[in-house]
Amino acid sequence: MDEINLLNVCLNAFVAVMALLSLLSLAIRGLIAWFPERAPDPPDAAIPAAINEAVHQWLPGARVTRIEPEPSRRPS
Repeated sequence: MDEINLLNVCLNAFVAVMALLSLLSLAIRGLIAWFPERAPDPPDAAIPAAINEAVHQWLPGARVTRIEPEPSRRPS
């Protein structure tokens, strides 16, 4: 008889955890819908100038020929 009670408790706990996780996933979905990701800001002209200045301080006479942003590392 004790095994049935233990099994019943385990099943109730499992159902409760799954229900809680479902509610949390719905809350996260709602937050994502309310606050969508913003579009990236246009590039600022001061950024290349600051990179150029930093390179000239470290390596006088060096030239910056190309500046490329790193790709996003967010999972898709």
